[in-house]
Amino acid sequence: MMDAVTLEILRCSLQSVAEEMGAALGRTAFSPNIKERKDFSCAVFDDNGRMVSQAEHIPVHLGSMPLSVKGALKEFDFEEGDIIILNDPYWGGTHLPDITLIAPIFCGDLLGFAACRAHHADVGGKAPGSMPGDSREVFEEGVIIPPVRLYRGGVLDTDILRLILRNVRTPDERKGDLKAQYSACQIGRKRIVELVEKYSRQTMAEAFEEVMDYSERRMRKKIAEFPSGEYAAEDFMDNDGVTDSPVRVAVTLKIGGRGKGEEGIACDFTGTDQQTRGNINAVYAVTVSCVYYTVRCVTDPGIPPNEGCYRPVTITVPEGCLLHPLHPHAVSAGNVETSQRIVDVLLKAFSKVAPEKVIAGCQGTMNNVTIGGTFCGQSFAYYETIGGGMGARHDKDGIDGVHTHMSNTLNTPIEALEMSYPFLVTEYSLINNSGGRGRFRGGLGIKRGLEVLTDCTVSIQSERRKFAPYGLFGGEEGRSGRNLLMRAGNELELPSKTTYELLRGDIIRIETPGGGGYGNFEERPEELRLKDEREHRMTQF
Repeated sequence: MMDAVTLEILRCSLQSVAEEMGAALGRTAFSPNIKERKDFSCAVFDDNGRMVSQAEHIPVHLGSMPLSVKGALKEFDFEEGDIIILNDPYWGGTHLPDITLIAPIFCGDLLGFAACRAHHADVGGKAPGSMPGDSREVFEEGVIIPPVRLYRGGVLDTDILRLILRNVRTPDERKGDLKAQYSACQIGRKRIVELVEKYSRQTMAEAFEEVMDYSERRMRKKIAEFPSGEYAAEDFMDNDGVTDSPVRVAVTLKIGGRGKGEEGIACDFTGTDQQTRGNINAVYAVTVSCVYYTVRCVTDPGIPPNEGCYRPVTITVPEGCLLHPLHPHAVSAGNVETSQRIVDVLLKAFSKVAPEKVIAGCQGTMNNVTIGGTFCGQSFAYYETIGGGMGARHDKDGIDGVHTHMSNTLNTPIEALEMSYPFLVTEYSLINNSGGRGRFRGGLGIKRGLEVLTDCTVSIQSERRKFAPYGLFGGEEGRSGRNLLMRAGNELELPSKTTYELLRGDIIRIETPGGGGYGNFEERPEELRLKDEREHRMTQF
């Protein structure tokens, strides 16, 4: 067994590899979505496709990437210099804009993999940005890439690259972002080889196993602190983008085991509604990501995230339901919207288990906005998710205007946005009183307005326009969100999921939800009440 000091040194070294991969990817990417918003994730895997280390990037990417790596392992006998590319949601992907590169690492024989996933601002399909509000089949959402070799023995397959680039609206940007991902994988390869040269191949292979076993021990210890039993919860999606009917997401948690070493959490999503005609279906890989993320949140986020963390967790999702759809159902919003609702439902169930570890309902949406068209003879495609209110905690107010849960991205700075696209930002502010009241109030939502300087197409995928973020233990709901179009002095409220043709001079304004409150408002501490009054007075000027 490896000594504790060596294990910790190698654990930190492996995490540093993933973080350096991310730093290189963000620094060299072409698109604002990857360069500015950091919409990407990087990780290191062993030769069986088990994640051994990750950077703290995007939760929905990281929990699902192992399924892509394991899927690639089934398809290929790898050679030195190979790189696999894929984005197929039904092959361990999430939705089509998320493209994954997987690079095998050889040290004599296969030791493991370096992999990265990044959201590309356009991958083709029926609408610019590849996030249509009304898609009904995955074929409408962009070019589908099953696991294929992009590089064979270190040599780029130009035919595959040409095929991909011919199917997107912004080929130069896509090519630049793919090169950035390639560079990230090369850095991952190089750093792992350097560690092997320093410590030996046998030591590194042993470290992979030991790191996962260490995380498993810590996770089982935390789960053992929970009260055994069954805990159920449900919540609803506003609609599926085709009909206006709400869609149910339900979970039952079973916590406990029969003896020492058997501590576990079983998550059963039986009772969730069936797959829908619209695009809110979340593929199995996304559902798995949501469970893994939530379990980390309610146990100990300091446990090194890897495959060992999740060995005590079992997941049951009926095939053909919203959270495990069958090909070729549309899925583009499942990754970004349904994922947030899965976490909401899980946290609501866990609030009965560990109330001090759970927060009230966050904004519950990523407020996806894609705008594309042609300007000065060049195609453009803009994509962004917009932050909102974080749910209140048992001892603190929620944070205002942030990305929460399955999204961990930044905002696109106004300067970068206006420099890259034919837009003017007309408004960017917090929404007063949008957080739910409580002993601790929910975070505030955001108001963001964009004036388009050319005719173009907008697609919106959003949630919590009908069902507001919930409060906990007497806390009040957060304010629901709204999508507004201002045209020629008139205001039109748009659906939560839509694709719409814009005219030059139109303004799209997204008002994001506030977070739910925690605890009874009558128990709000006096110093926080005074703070609320001061902030309210300041906003009157």
